[in-house]
Amino acid sequence: MTADERARRTAEADALCATAFTGVGGPDVGLALVAVGGYGRGELAPHSDLDLVLVGDVRDDGASGAELSRVGEQLWYPLWDSGANVDHSVRTLPDMAAAAEADLRVASGLLDVRHVAGDPNLTLRLRTTMLAQWRRHARERLPDLHKLVRSRHDLIGELAHESVPDLKEAEGGLRDANVLRSLVATWLVDVPHGELERSRVALLDVRDQLHAIAGRATDRIAPELWSELGAALGLEDARAAQVHVRELGRRITHLSRLTWRRVDDALARPAHVGVRRPSLTPLAEGVALAANEVVLERRARPAEDPALLLRAAAAAAERDVVLAPPTAARLARECAPLPDPWPAEARQLLVRLLASGRGLLGTWETLEETGALAQILPEWERIRMLPHASAIHRFTVDRHVVETCIEASGLIRQVARPDVLMVAALLHDIGKGSLTEHSVAGEPIARSIATRMGFDAAGVGLVGLLVRWHLLLAETATTRDPDDPATVEVLVSRLGSAEALELLTVLTEADARAASPKAWSSWRAGLVRDLANRARAAFTAGATLPPVVSDDLPVPTDVRRGGLSLTAESGADGSRVTVVAPDRVGLLADLAAVFALQRVGIRAARAWSQDQFAVSVWEVSDEQVDAAVLRQRYDAIQEGRLDPAPRLAPPAGQALDPTVAVRPEASAQATVLEVRASDRPGVVYLVCAALARLDIAVRSAHVDTLGPQAVDVFYLQEAAAGVLSDTRAADAAHAVRDALAGYG
Repeated sequence: MTADERARRTAEADALCATAFTGVGGPDVGLALVAVGGYGRGELAPHSDLDLVLVGDVRDDGASGAELSRVGEQLWYPLWDSGANVDHSVRTLPDMAAAAEADLRVASGLLDVRHVAGDPNLTLRLRTTMLAQWRRHARERLPDLHKLVRSRHDLIGELAHESVPDLKEAEGGLRDANVLRSLVATWLVDVPHGELERSRVALLDVRDQLHAIAGRATDRIAPELWSELGAALGLEDARAAQVHVRELGRRITHLSRLTWRRVDDALARPAHVGVRRPSLTPLAEGVALAANEVVLERRARPAEDPALLLRAAAAAAERDVVLAPPTAARLARECAPLPDPWPAEARQLLVRLLASGRGLLGTWETLEETGALAQILPEWERIRMLPHASAIHRFTVDRHVVETCIEASGLIRQVARPDVLMVAALLHDIGKGSLTEHSVAGEPIARSIATRMGFDAAGVGLVGLLVRWHLLLAETATTRDPDDPATVEVLVSRLGSAEALELLTVLTEADARAASPKAWSSWRAGLVRDLANRARAAFTAGATLPPVVSDDLPVPTDVRRGGLSLTAESGADGSRVTVVAPDRVGLLADLAAVFALQRVGIRAARAWSQDQFAVSVWEVSDEQVDAAVLRQRYDAIQEGRLDPAPRLAPPAGQALDPTVAVRPEASAQATVLEVRASDRPGVVYLVCAALARLDIAVRSAHVDTLGPQAVDVFYLQEAAAGVLSDTRAADAAHAVRDALAGYG
């Protein structure tokens, strides 16, 4: 049904009701006939009800009430005789106010009443009274309304993803569109009216055609109706109809989630009178936080900063706050295109975005709705709104991919290459939508994208391998005999390394968890993990770690007199800082604190003894390092004027606990400790400080930052030299774990 047709039907219904009302006669009370709910907003379809209320402005006595009831009886019968399907009621103006006060649904429905016949001044009084009452009590009532909305979403599901979507009650449906209008009426928040109204009217068009096809009033689209619905809407086929409807639902869902977050933020702030000055909290270069939304700083220059879009998105997702849609839209228009290949910063930011957990969903939706996602990943259009052929999947392909990233983000401590894991999770279904088997079709696409993102050859190979074989472990575990040597040989021959197996094991779990709860049952999880353990045993144990290397350096005269020498050399992509000082346990911890307090990223560190002197060489990420400033920081720590511990303490409530493992097979010269923790300033300091308290020396540190995770390897020896005993190694691991978790 077109907008003109809907308007014509609404006018006919108005005329029918007005005629019936006129035929009642002139009662001795003020009366108005109003429409509420769907009809009141022009949502009349061939099979819709008319939700009418006869409102009376009566005196508080029985005679007036009886007169109002008599008029109502005279009014409804002519309407029923005409064939109209009328949902009716008779209320006084105080009754309406009391009903709205008692029931949130009634209050929301009465915010947009439509005058049909009778006294227009009474309708105006009713509308004014309802709006004033709604605004007066909004702060108290909106939390309850939000609970009702969430419970409805939990019960019905999401319009964009349900196999049998409900156009009215599902998340992103007509009910949510009306709730958004109610939120705007509070004056606490706003919503893009034009976008909301276009989506709402388009959904009404879909529902009108659905009623015509089904021959009855229904809001649920059965699978067999998609083809007819597509033809009625002038679309190419059933797939196009699904994409159209689900896209509308996703747009309203995005607006709803964004608006509710703004409502929650408004309710959390105290009521404010007067002019509120904007407050910006800097988050990263060019990016700030304002009213719990990520925006651009005044000095930001999108045209000169190709990583700015990813920086803003990662900041929003990691903090689980809103990426302001106008900001995302501006970045989509103005941000400099990313070069090919991407710079390392852009790749790191993408991985941080993907590994941000539940905060990824809202940010990803904003990127998609504003067109910004096309700047980052143009291949996304291949799977956008693509339905899954398998009934086990609860989401469309694109949403399933996002959910897989969310699941994988909780498992990154189990792998040494979280950057590869997160990008493989993003791309594992990129080949869907073609006639070729999707893992086969997806591998070359994934390799091309990973190359563009700036991965080295090994990283590109791992991403392509995981996309090609992301179903291998689950299918083999559930269909083959694990005791047959050929079963393990399948995995070993296809994957080629323990590193690839480690990544595939985690990706398999994330993929299954994102599909549906039934896809990762305890039975299936047990089979997959058992086969992975068997395959791991077939690979050589552990990767070869860097050896401890010692070089003889000249010891300056000042150092021989008890001083410290600190020099810095700048390079093309970082700097080398060399420190020579009298040897002592804890020296490396103090130096790590200096770098952390200066926000200088450590890439690697080597330390060794020359007679009674300690030498350490630090490879850092900053190209320009001021040795004098570093020395001032060190002196302040040594003299007790600066305590690094409070400033570098681990944050409370970390999403993932650190993992610390002893690698006895990695070296015969030292005890090797492998640490995986959230990447942030102070990780190396906390590790070295915890070991210093145990009088354990760090002879070498190899630091690698992969997206949100630091993967650090420390070579340890007793202060008097020698490999740690098993007991001492276990004590060291526990101490480091406690320090990184905030218990040390």
